[in-house]
Amino acid sequence: MNKMLLAGWLVVLLLSSVYGKEEEVESQLRQFIADRVKQLEPMALASALAQWKASTTGREEDYEQFNQWQLKIKELYSDRNAFAQVKKWKESQLVKDELLRRQLDLLYWAHLRNQIEPELLKQIVALDTKIQKTYNTFRGEMDGKKVTNSDIYKIMTAEKDSRIRELAWRASKQVGDVIAKDLIQLVKLRNQAARPLGFDNYHTLSITAGEQDVKELDRIFQTLDDLTRRPFAEMKAELDQILAKDYGVEASALMPWHYHDPFFQRTPLVYEFNLDRIYEKFDVKQLAEKFYAGIGLPVDDILARSDLYDREGKDPNAFSTDIDRKGDVRILCNLNNDERWMETILHELGHAVYDKYHDMDLPYLLREPAHSFATEGVAMFFGRLSRNADWMKAMLDLPNDDYAAAVKVGGKYLRFQQILFARWALVMYHFEKQLYADPDGDLNNLWWDMVKKYQLVNPPAEAHGANWAAKFHFTIAPCYYHNYMLGELFASQLSAAIVRNAPRLSDGGNVRYVGDKAVGDFLREKVFAPGSRYSWNEMIERATGEKLNPKYFVEQFLQ
Repeated sequence: MNKMLLAGWLVVLLLSSVYGKEEEVESQLRQFIADRVKQLEPMALASALAQWKASTTGREEDYEQFNQWQLKIKELYSDRNAFAQVKKWKESQLVKDELLRRQLDLLYWAHLRNQIEPELLKQIVALDTKIQKTYNTFRGEMDGKKVTNSDIYKIMTAEKDSRIRELAWRASKQVGDVIAKDLIQLVKLRNQAARPLGFDNYHTLSITAGEQDVKELDRIFQTLDDLTRRPFAEMKAELDQILAKDYGVEASALMPWHYHDPFFQRTPLVYEFNLDRIYEKFDVKQLAEKFYAGIGLPVDDILARSDLYDREGKDPNAFSTDIDRKGDVRILCNLNNDERWMETILHELGHAVYDKYHDMDLPYLLREPAHSFATEGVAMFFGRLSRNADWMKAMLDLPNDDYAAAVKVGGKYLRFQQILFARWALVMYHFEKQLYADPDGDLNNLWWDMVKKYQLVNPPAEAHGANWAAKFHFTIAPCYYHNYMLGELFASQLSAAIVRNAPRLSDGGNVRYVGDKAVGDFLREKVFAPGSRYSWNEMIERATGEKLNPKYFVEQFLQ
């Protein structure tokens, strides 16, 4: 036989063998996914409903139900034989179908983070649920009287008496001392689970399993530190002069309770125009509902399923949840008619529309955001509007004098807020990284060292306890906070891309975001519908024309 002909037949046989193997692997994987989703979907639904019930009632039995469903899901993903098979398929590189390969990636990371011994897994889930329940149902005390988070924020926003402000601030921190011991133990258990998987601690495992890189995050946060240090110091010095005058103290004597937010993560509304004064005349729920409808992303069904107002036993914070990946999306808030809650409901509904408008023809495993920071970016994109003077003029029909004042200070508030948040994110990222690196270290002093370094806030003179543990993200969203800052970067990149694709929106969107369906069309098509069919950076590149790039945040707020 001709040598060339023989070689050709060998190539054909080899390719046939490869293609046959690919088809076999893909067929096996499809069946595995079908079986896994058949198990997972009802568990995830029951877990989401149990969490919702627990968050809205605060009852012990509801938290126990949530605990049980969380454990079942984690046990499903902890199956070592299943993980070995998933790993084998992934390493084979024989899965060529795009949607199938993406589901395989997500299954790999979900199994990896749950490869935990059964007894250790039970301990982690039980302790996690216990801490969440304690946190969500705890109410601090002032002079022997229980106060809600809403009470604390009102006092820290308006009260002029430093003694009362201090009492409110301390009440916001009391939960930290209650849960700190359990939280440190939970960190140790998580580290115990991570080390057999080849990770130095759970923080590294969590970031890696989230398709991110610790060294790259370190680089990003170092850049943010360098870029924001000087403008933050300048803006805070001006703020300190205003606060010192308000409270009758020297600027150098200002303490954490003088900054209006228990963690100083939001800008005090102390300039010559107070945005709260405007929002108190309106119903922030109605404003949000009207706005989203106007851009072609109606949320009336979401709000009808939601729990929006404060009461005893209810989770005092805010979140959005996708109950079933089929359209049952809800938010939890504790609304007041002020700028903070205007921003919050816009933010949470941003999460909600991301989930609501996934392409429901996608496989179940892909009906979720491309990454947690991608949904944060969308939420922040919308949340920023609460300080946008042109948005306020269109939505609130501001009188000319109020609009002129809002224009003057709105941009200043927004810029300060973004720079302030970057400094706050530096505290959270570096502290949590060290928390998992050394949970037996002096965490209380470490916390205040970081607060002073990055936020330029004086620590209390006396022993201050586990103030750090009062930040609920350490409990309910471990090793997550850096995603908020990445979300801010994505929000700025989104804003630039939307304006570039719809030039009539003009500079930064501003007033023409209101009532313009181009905003909703862009987000629904480019960001929401794809779900997680693409890795996060591929989704961002497809939506905006380039991978995640901090330059848009820098151009918007630092130049």
